Formats: sequence, C-alpha cells, structure tokens
Amino acid sequence: MILLQKKPKRDLHTGYIKQRRRLSGKTISALQLYSLCAIPVLLVLLFNYIPMFGIVIAFKNYNYTDGILGSKWVGFDNFRFFFETDVFWRIARNTVGMNVLFIFSGLIAKLAFAIMLFEITSRRFVKTVQTISIMPNFLSMVIVAYIVYAILNPRYGSLNKIFGLNIDWYTKPNAWPVILTITNVWKNVGIGSVIYYASLMGIDTQYFEAAELDGATKWDKIRFIMIPSLMKLIVMLTILDVGGIFNADFGMFYQVTRNSSTLYPTTDVISTYTFRALTEMGNTSMGSAVGLLQNVVGLIMVMITNYAAKKIDPDYGLF
Repeated sequence: MILLQKKPKRDLHTGYIKQRRRLSGKTISALQLYSLCAIPVLLVLLFNYIPMFGIVIAFKNYNYTDGILGSKWVGFDNFRFFFETDVFWRIARNTVGMNVLFIFSGLIAKLAFAIMLFEITSRRFVKTVQTISIMPNFLSMVIVAYIVYAILNPRYGSLNKIFGLNIDWYTKPNAWPVILTITNVWKNVGIGSVIYYASLMGIDTQYFEAAELDGATKWDKIRFIMIPSLMKLIVMLTILDVGGIFNADFGMFYQVTRNSSTLYPTTDVISTYTFRALTEMGNTSMGSAVGLLQNVVGLIMVMITNYAAKKIDPDYGLF
C-alpha cells in the first residue's frame, strides 16, 4: 500500500504578510532612487519647462505695462521684421559659417589630440597633459578675451612684437574667422578629446597586435582600427554639434572681439544681434522671436542629420 504524503498546509495569511513586506521593501528602495532624481527634475522643470510660457512673447508686441498676457498679439510680425532687416543674411551667414568651421576644426583637433595621447606609453605623462589641456575650458570668456587681447594688442601685443608687425587686428574683419577658430580649438580641444581617448582605451589590444604582425604602420592602425572604432561616436557627437549650428557662443563673439563694430562683417552673429536688439533697441519681442527661431532650426537640423546618418548606417543614429 502506497502511502501518499500529505502536502503541508499553506499559511495564506503568513504568505500574504511576507509578500506585502517584500513589496513594501521594493517600494521603499524605489522611492529612495526617485528621491535622488527629485532635485534635478525640479531644476529642469523650473528653468527649462516653466519659462517656455514666455515663448508667447515672440508673437506679441510686448510692453512692460501690459505684461505678457495683456500685450497685443501680432502673430509672425516679429519674425517678418527680423527676416526683412538688412543684416539678416550677414548674421545668418556668419553664424552658420563660423559654426561649420568650429565643428570640423574641433573634430579634427580632438581626434588628433586623443590619438596622440593614446600613442604615449607613459600614463602619468598623459594625465599631466590632459590636466593642462582641460584647464582652458574652465576659463571664462572674459579671461580668454584678455589673453587674446594681450596677444593681438596693436601696440604691445606679443604677436606684433615677435614678428615685427604693426597691425591693428581689431580693424581687420577678414582675419577673425581664423583667430576665433584657433581660440575655440585651444579652449575646447582638451575637454572634447577626453571621450575619444576613453573610447580608444576600450579597443581590444589584440587588433593592434595582429596589425603589427601583418606589418601595419602607425597610419594604418589609425586608419583601419582607430577611426572605424570611433566612427559611431564621431557621428553621434557631430549630430549634437549640428543641432547648435544656428546658435553661437555669445561670450566668444562678444567678449573676444571686444564688440568692435568694425568686425561685424565677419563676427556679428545671431546671438550678438539679439543682445543688441534687447539692450540698445529694447525690442524684447524680436529677441524672443530670434531665440525661438534658433531652437526650432536646431531641432530640425538634428532630425535631418540623424535621419541622414541612419540612412548610411542604422547604428549611427542618435535615436
């Protein structure tokens, strides 16, 4: 006779309590994680989303007496006035042209600097060089402007002294695209090369060992191993840079050029023009319209660039 062993009775009440305790523990852990995000989320809401209500100023003839809601609605008149100004094509050309120079020169400089650091075997020396190269990124544009002025000063500048020149660089607008490009590279190459250097450090060393056995040169390793390994990262960062192609570093174009009106033909960009519209003309509505236009164009450029990148390779897309 086979004895059937009875299964022990399940204590439903005890199991229910244990399950509730387990769920409450998970809930507490989740709340702790969410609490860490509370302050950043509040800051984003406070400084990025709530002020978006001010976009309506771009479509109104704003005045301080009536306020945002009481000001007269003018539709797209502010945008039309901006497009019809005599300087629109000049500032649009300068903004896009200088940003294209910054993107390509910055990309080449950051890649070259990261590869140079990667080829150095002494990691202590690499850390020293990285620390020194990153320091300019933390300097304000006011300090950078004084450094540039010390170099380009017409009478006492080191550039004129060294080469025996007598040139007033602040009256030569054609020279400033080169000057600003060099300044931008010097300021951003250190911090921008960090991510490329970190990606290079993540490449499997077996690829380089196999390439050396096949007789590959330094250039061959850069061309066929390093650059392809970084290509996805390069495309993603370039897409983000293209998103800001209609924006400009106000500090650089205003402070470094010392807001010299003589240099406006090549250095006057949308940001500096908007600043003058707000401070000199007091046209708050047009300033808001230009700012909104910059962000909309930036979003469109990101979408187009991302679409083109995904057409080349689906893995190159940012989203």
